[in-house]
Amino acid sequence: MISQQQCQNATILIVDDQMTNILLLENILQNAGYMYVHSTQDPTQVVSLVKTLRPDLICLDIRMPQINGFQVMGQLKIIQHDAFLPILVLTSEDDRETRLRALESGAKDFLHKPFDKIEVLMRIRNLLEASLLNRTILLQKEALEETVRVRTRQLRDTQLEIVQRLAQAAEHRDNETGRHIIRMSHYAVVLGRACGMNEEDCDTLFHATPMHDVGKLGIPDSILLKPGKLDADEWEIMKQHTVIGARLLANSQSPILQMGERIALTHHEKWDGSGYPNRLEGEDIPLVGRICAMADVFDALSSKRCYKDPWPLEKTLHEIRSLAGIHFDPRLVEIFDELLPVIIDIQRTHADINVPEFNLVEASYLV
Repeated sequence: MISQQQCQNATILIVDDQMTNILLLENILQNAGYMYVHSTQDPTQVVSLVKTLRPDLICLDIRMPQINGFQVMGQLKIIQHDAFLPILVLTSEDDRETRLRALESGAKDFLHKPFDKIEVLMRIRNLLEASLLNRTILLQKEALEETVRVRTRQLRDTQLEIVQRLAQAAEHRDNETGRHIIRMSHYAVVLGRACGMNEEDCDTLFHATPMHDVGKLGIPDSILLKPGKLDADEWEIMKQHTVIGARLLANSQSPILQMGERIALTHHEKWDGSGYPNRLEGEDIPLVGRICAMADVFDALSSKRCYKDPWPLEKTLHEIRSLAGIHFDPRLVEIFDELLPVIIDIQRTHADINVPEFNLVEASYLV
């Protein structure tokens, strides 16, 4: 409920080319306790005054020189857009055409000349209550929207932290570094963007890529950490990390985990259908799976591992190119070549260093 005091503290703008009308209205309002009453005889100044004063109510004369009240209301519509600004039309005319045109132009009520003191106060009070109530609702709406934005950011940050920790756990089990999945995420984003993915999907891809090997959490240490070559039975168990990862991430409402599920399941599929676990072929493999497959292999070949030294760039690129149409999507290999300067820059920026922790959320701002 809007109080009398709130109404008396409202800002009112009077627009009339006749000073006698202005003085009369000002006198009525000031005697009734209204403290912030402004006026102008120049209708060309209304837009500027509205921007400066942000009035809660405008008392607007219709018939004025230079521009009339209808034209003023047209100007106000442009700057106010959907905002609620009550306009009380001041007129000595009482014909139906004028009233309808005024209402169509944005007027909310009429005040007929000569002015009646009681009618002036009642109509102004009614319009101010509507104006102030609308403004209160808008402020509450903005506060609620900001609260939702804050909570949404907090929820997203929590989701990203969970993703980060899961990915970190999987990589640590496999003796990998956090820099491997950061590099992979950056490679994946530049490839995804070049393939036409929008920025929202690229951001999701950046955070989903580290989930590619989360299924290794379900692989026994005797197989995962075996220093030598795996035998046939062990290899079959190792290949199950794709299925395990997909199951771990399944049935989530989070777009990041949903994409992570697709990546975990398909990043070892091959273009020619010889991959695993489902021997998908060509474009039956999701684009994000194809992208992460290339990013993973490139980084694995060009990085140091406990069982190998990093391959020289030339040898790594030769291997990638030789697998076009076999392991990798041929078009992706072409895009990778086109983006090679960017890929190399990412590799150098995120070279392996001895750090116990990494922060994927912070790293995302580098994309």
